[in-house]
Amino acid sequence: MLIVDSQVHIWGADTPERPWPKRAPPQRPVPVTADDLLGEMNAAGVDRVVIVPPSWEGDRNDLALAAAKAHPNRFAIMGRIDPESPASRGQIAGWLKQPGMLGLRFNFNTPVLLPLLTEGHMDWIWGEAEKYNVPLYVLVSHADVNLIDAVAERYPRLKLVMDHMALTHGKDADAFRDFDKVLAIAKRPNVAAKISALPCFSTDRYPYRTLHPFIRKAYDAFGPQRLFWGTDLSRSPIPYRQQVTLFTEELPWLTGQDLDLVMGRAVCEWLGWKI
Repeated sequence: MLIVDSQVHIWGADTPERPWPKRAPPQRPVPVTADDLLGEMNAAGVDRVVIVPPSWEGDRNDLALAAAKAHPNRFAIMGRIDPESPASRGQIAGWLKQPGMLGLRFNFNTPVLLPLLTEGHMDWIWGEAEKYNVPLYVLVSHADVNLIDAVAERYPRLKLVMDHMALTHGKDADAFRDFDKVLAIAKRPNVAAKISALPCFSTDRYPYRTLHPFIRKAYDAFGPQRLFWGTDLSRSPIPYRQQVTLFTEELPWLTGQDLDLVMGRAVCEWLGWKI
């Protein structure tokens, strides 16, 4: 079975030569390098990962591109671009020509970032991404899933992936209170979801029995071809291998071809990463 993590971060140190924009603190105090990640992947039995350059480094993709160039069979990228910058205009047409680049990722999960979505700054991105077949990862809270639903309806050929099932804050009942809102967007055939980082939103312990009903609801709504396992490893509360076995060993109803799809094949097919 091919195991592909739909979201991990790598990053470098904040230095004068390569400064961060101070948007947010990192998930770990010490940077995670491509070599660090390869070691964790090999130990956990993860074949591939989709690197998402983290927001605290700003809109840059240099380390991810270098990693994908060095290890094209292990790393690919959902990159970053500033939708407000005039310099970004025209880049999407050739975006997928960058070795290892599979698409773009945008965050709208904080009050500072949400205006990108609500004030029209993304409007040109949606159309260009649809035109040039560039898939998008998007992170919104449950309260704002309706905004992505409107985009999916307006641009039916645009492939959208709901990051972390639109979980953004809280634990247990607080985190999952409006979970049904993200399940509802599964009616759009151009929308998929990452069933990723779920342990971050639970006070339970492995094997996270309280999370299993939510995983099943996501599976029933999106189906195995539009549901992608992932970890957001750098903030994971459990070892990497347990993130894998939570799905491969603890969900007796997820087996065979469906398990194969959820654990990696589906995200590769959706994003166009050749298997």
